[in-house]
Amino acid sequence: MSGEFVFGWHAVEAVLKREPERLQQVWIQTGRQDKRVKGITDTLDGLGVQWAVVHRRELDRRVAGVHQGVVAEVSASREWTEDDLLTQLSASSKPPFLLVLDGVTDPHNLGACLRTCDAAGVQAVIVPKDKSASLTPVARKVACGAAETVPLVRVTNLARFLRALQDQGVWLIGTAGEAGATLYQADFKGPVALVMGAEGKGMRRLTREHCDQLIKIPMLGHVDSLNVSVATGVCLYEALRQRLG
Repeated sequence: MSGEFVFGWHAVEAVLKREPERLQQVWIQTGRQDKRVKGITDTLDGLGVQWAVVHRRELDRRVAGVHQGVVAEVSASREWTEDDLLTQLSASSKPPFLLVLDGVTDPHNLGACLRTCDAAGVQAVIVPKDKSASLTPVARKVACGAAETVPLVRVTNLARFLRALQDQGVWLIGTAGEAGATLYQADFKGPVALVMGAEGKGMRRLTREHCDQLIKIPMLGHVDSLNVSVATGVCLYEALRQRLG
């Protein structure tokens, strides 16, 4: 098979709603006969997309993960380029609101970040091409459909792209445990990109040097750090609070 797999109800429904032309075939676990299944199968019939009811072991064979009883084979999604994003930012009337993930390698964390970005109104997620998680089926499943709504822009040289964002007036706010300012002292109201570092290691030196401001999340307990997807959610919703105010 030439395509890739998407699994989980939210992820499959997101493709069906936003990019139905990508669907090639869908498999549904035997035993499901509810309105949700009928709605999807009716839509698939209308699109002329093949679907089949199969035993769970057939779904288990196709994907590794909690598939929730539905797996779809889809054509590869269009990959956003650096130029695509810069062009969109220049043409948009909205001030940029972006997330940069520097070396986040866990697809679960990438998926969770995409889900929060969709909820918070982030326009795109930027990652380096090397040593970063990609849109694997697991990442798409955890994203619950957000992988189809929030562009993931993979850049060859992250430091160079950060400079390009700065040239467009985007303020880069990075997170670091040793920062003097806290999250609540940062100004997220204008064109801004939140920069989060890798799990455990934080941002790389060059990435840190390109940030206009470094901030930290106040930590009052015994643990000294948060999971990157949790920390991203905390920061993005403080940014959203300010931007809505």
